[in-house]
Amino acid sequence: LKVGFGDIKCVESGGPEPGVGCAGRGVITAINFLEEEGAYSDDLDFVFYDVLGDVVCGGFAMPIRENKAQEIYIVCS
Repeated sequence: LKVGFGDIKCVESGGPEPGVGCAGRGVITAINFLEEEGAYSDDLDFVFYDVLGDVVCGGFAMPIRENKAQEIYIVCS
């Protein structure tokens, strides 16, 4: 966890090497770890996820499926 300008907290997580495992599983593992470590405290105003848009496996949709948000915006380019 890095704290930056304006007390913004930032975390980056990765997944397995390409062709080795399910990257969506990395998303699930990362979010569960952050919850266990108390990263989602009540003093947060916003939480942003930047995840892959494909649906190779269900892990990418985990923040949506598990009701991790009050509002969700999908941005496509």
